[in-house]
Amino acid sequence: MCFHLPTHPASSRPGGSDTATSSRRRVHLYQSQRDEAITMTVFSLVIINKAGGLIYNRTFHEGGLNKISTNDYLVLAGTFHGVHAITARLNPVKSAPERPLSNSVPGVPGGILTRPEPPSGLEVLESENFRLQCFNTLTGTKFLLFTDTTQTNVDVIIRRIYDLYSDYVMKNPFYQLEMPIRCDMFDRKLLSYIREVNNR
Repeated sequence: MCFHLPTHPASSRPGGSDTATSSRRRVHLYQSQRDEAITMTVFSLVIINKAGGLIYNRTFHEGGLNKISTNDYLVLAGTFHGVHAITARLNPVKSAPERPLSNSVPGVPGGILTRPEPPSGLEVLESENFRLQCFNTLTGTKFLLFTDTTQTNVDVIIRRIYDLYSDYVMKNPFYQLEMPIRCDMFDRKLLSYIREVNNR
């Protein structure tokens, strides 16, 4: 981003060229401070079960988003679950491509049995202050990651979080499915990974 100051001849202003030079220095100093303030950050993670219930929420960066109450997180989880279901139904209908009749199955249209891809709902929501990315697992669990709008490789980050969830929550013999996540090892590994991402 460039800032341009109006240029005037040095003789037309008191102070001459020194004033113009100091003004330009102030603009460049402001610009460099602003660029330093723009950092790529993961703000928060929310995990929603297949029924739309909140089972995990964690804030990683206090100064990023406004703090909301646990009640607000519950409302967010239920609302997002409903919006995701509606947007999944809004998927455009795909026309089936013509298929060869070799190895055909009698009585099946097209001749070949295939499994249709599940419709995807809302995946990314971006505002001027944050970006929300959703990763929906095959079991219906949704991972919502709130990041800075300049954060790169969000899909890689969310996949890694899912791997940690698989390793430390789903393999925990004391965890009950669809219930709130209270696994210390998952918390520690997740916090360590996000701290590494935020410090890059």
